[in-house]
Amino acid sequence: MKQQKLAAALAAALAFTLSATALAAQPDPNRVWVKYKPGAGAGAEAALKAAGARTHYRFDRLRAFAATVPPQALQGLRNNPNIEYIEADAPRYPSAQTTPWGITRVQAPETAATGADGTGIKVCVIDSGINANHEEFAGISMTGYPSGWNNDSCGHGTHVAGTIAAANNSVGVVGVSPAKVSLHIVKVFDGAACGWSYSSTLVDAANRCQAAGAKIISMSLGGSGSSATENTAFASLNSAGILSIAAAGNAGNSTFSYPASYASVMSVAATDSANAKASFSQYNSAVDIAAPGVGVLSTYPFKSADVTVGGNSYLVSAIDGTVQSTASGALVNGGLCDSVGSWAGKVVLCERGVISFAQKVANVTSGGGAAAVVYNNVSGGFSGTLNGSSTIPAVSMSQEDGQTLVASALGQNASVSTVPVSNTSGYAYLDGTSMATPHVSGVAALVWSAKPTATNADVRSAMESTALDLGAAGRDNNFGYGLVQAFDATEALLGGGGGGGTPPAGLTASKGAVVKNKSTITLNWTGGASTVDVRRNGSVVAGGIANTGTYAQSVRARGSYTYQVCNAGTSECSGSVTVSF
Repeated sequence: MKQQKLAAALAAALAFTLSATALAAQPDPNRVWVKYKPGAGAGAEAALKAAGARTHYRFDRLRAFAATVPPQALQGLRNNPNIEYIEADAPRYPSAQTTPWGITRVQAPETAATGADGTGIKVCVIDSGINANHEEFAGISMTGYPSGWNNDSCGHGTHVAGTIAAANNSVGVVGVSPAKVSLHIVKVFDGAACGWSYSSTLVDAANRCQAAGAKIISMSLGGSGSSATENTAFASLNSAGILSIAAAGNAGNSTFSYPASYASVMSVAATDSANAKASFSQYNSAVDIAAPGVGVLSTYPFKSADVTVGGNSYLVSAIDGTVQSTASGALVNGGLCDSVGSWAGKVVLCERGVISFAQKVANVTSGGGAAAVVYNNVSGGFSGTLNGSSTIPAVSMSQEDGQTLVASALGQNASVSTVPVSNTSGYAYLDGTSMATPHVSGVAALVWSAKPTATNADVRSAMESTALDLGAAGRDNNFGYGLVQAFDATEALLGGGGGGGTPPAGLTASKGAVVKNKSTITLNWTGGASTVDVRRNGSVVAGGIANTGTYAQSVRARGSYTYQVCNAGTSECSGSVTVSF
């Protein structure tokens, strides 16, 4: 599925009728929060009307209006005895970039297997709506606001919701809490590019989440301007027992993003598959926790491409710049496609690497190929760009599917389409702290379902105290407390489960010679229970194996691998050790 960039170009859908200003090419600079003094609501409202302001919301609990005020009237309103202060109604943007993984990395499957699967927990997703007819959401209890919440014109909200709740139904993807949580969807973004919304719209949406009975609010959005009124609103929700979770932001710097950076909201940073900080992820003193946010595969309401080989369909993405067309022919292996071959009328498989995507597709074209299918050289899929255009269909594919086709499908007829299809059950690989946030929201649902009587503070503390420490020891600005871990957090919330044993100790790792880009990592340790789990980059790669004090694993000699050995089914673990190539 093609990953479409979410540029701010169209207005967001507000929680009422869209105004002409909201449909402008930029957020309204004259839209403000107006906080009135106790008992002065009527006087403040009269002053706004007299100033020619257009009121969007009134929040009596916050003693505030959200309004568009003529700039020449602002100073007079600031001097009005009924008004406490005026501040900007800051824009709020969806936080995604482009491009997919992470459910196992946050320990979701083993946690759900214990029965802590999210049942009975409602998660409210404030975003661009959802494609409610997507095959992954069949059977999920789902409500929403306003009219049109069950459609998604940009895909962002559907992708977020899929990471939380996509069903375990043998197709597509599986969410953190597969079809177990209930969802309440509040749509605040609209248009092909998602556009923007405002802090007042976000507060209204969050209040609607509370009214719908949600325990968790998931916000894959943010903006650079803080708001005292918005801060108060989320503090009030926190006091009411709601856990709010938001994206730390994608600027790749130390600036603060809101609402994530309010103390009452969990700020989520993004990690890549090597447990490193994603290059785009914002880092600051407000970051609380981290989750997978690079190359995250989830639900999408569009398909940009299709590939069918021998009657089997494969998940692919149109490479940016490809012609929108269809082609078919016998499937052939072009290797790296780093030179022109004799591929007349063929669909050519090309492994990623050595040369650019554009060069590979150009070589396939020069060799007479009908279409180019570029598969990844590391696990998972990817998005790519030609930085130009092509005359033949060009798509990207995961390493696993590409290797399968090379091994077993050469010579079969392959059909490739790069003609986009909308409002369908598609899938996409995306990057962003937007993609990290629903991992944490889903984990919170798992943890809370294990002990429904827990408070939001209990759940937050359990997740923070058991996160896999990354980066500098202890909490740091890149990862907060570390990578969220559902199983360990659940165990902590329940009081440690069956722990109390002596964990493995003295873990060491050595790597063997690199042969054909692969190496063997050998682990050695002492002590521990009779059976252990071996974890790599936070995920169990060998569960419940006999404790012999040693374990070896073949890996691709690229990137970094961090290992721990734990008593089976517990958080009683050795220290970690990292091997890099």
